[in-house]
Amino acid sequence: MTSFSTKLKKEWFLLGMLLAIGLATVSAELGRSDGPLQLDTVCSFGVAVVFFLHGLGLSPSALKSGLSNWRLHLYIQSATFIAYPLLWLIFGDVLLRFMPAALAFGFCYLLVLPSTISSSVAMTSVGKGNVPGAIFNASLSSIIGVFITPFLVQLFMGLEGVELNLLDSVLSISKLLLLPMVVGQVLRPYLLAWVERNKQVVNKVDKLVIILIVYNAFCDSIINGIWSRFSSSLLLSSLLLCLVVLFFMVHLIQWGARKVSFSRPDEIAAVFCGSKKTLAAGVPMAKVIFAADPALGMILLPIMLYHPIQIFYCALLANRYAAEASFTPEQQRQA
Repeated sequence: MTSFSTKLKKEWFLLGMLLAIGLATVSAELGRSDGPLQLDTVCSFGVAVVFFLHGLGLSPSALKSGLSNWRLHLYIQSATFIAYPLLWLIFGDVLLRFMPAALAFGFCYLLVLPSTISSSVAMTSVGKGNVPGAIFNASLSSIIGVFITPFLVQLFMGLEGVELNLLDSVLSISKLLLLPMVVGQVLRPYLLAWVERNKQVVNKVDKLVIILIVYNAFCDSIINGIWSRFSSSLLLSSLLLCLVVLFFMVHLIQWGARKVSFSRPDEIAAVFCGSKKTLAAGVPMAKVIFAADPALGMILLPIMLYHPIQIFYCALLANRYAAEASFTPEQQRQA
């Protein structure tokens, strides 16, 4: 009995995510964005707290080192905006041949989206990765995506009249990410000792935020009807394709990071920033790009499926990275 309870305590993060998914199936209305719990606001506040704690924990020298790591930045942005779109160039004709055009273009849209911000950084933190590098790249990806995503959509799908508000995007990123981190840096001399004393509690905050994000994401997926609006065969094939893309890209990025001899923290940041695709920015961008297209629901299906899957799978991977942090370098290479 004691060993079972110990196991439960050790795997509380995984159990929390499974519980969040199960809870979403019976209380989607409660946990949806703008629902009674206002979880989108709660999650945004939680992300701000996580970034504030990052600001407290980061030494100025470590932050400077993270910003100057150009090899990591180039690798992550290339994965997001070159490797992913290449999948469409290679397999796009096949998708158009075997599925409805709107759904195929939905996968095209998925592949050209920028990375997420909050979960990329949170999971890099959970996995004991390069948090400064993750913060920089998650932000950079979102800013670059404002320009590159519409361009690639127009290039691959032939759409015109795309306009996005760069200033609003930059301000949103700044409020979500940079401002809390700057405040944390300013207050670091005064609160660092408190953080060190309460490290056990502080280290659980980012995991709790991820569990809330998982619950909110699955509630939104259920409310938006992605599990009931489409035929079971179409939904299953889309789900499997999302799983294949995610699994392939995560492990391709991981393999490449090891081939170019990235440090373990840089590999972790590369995996979580380079493999993610944003739902938060993807939906409003799609509404602008595709306007009143009646097929918008089908176009958005791949990213709505991919989003909760990537959070769940990458959270498992982050937990594994964290467990391997105590391994020797040789054991880490074999893991």
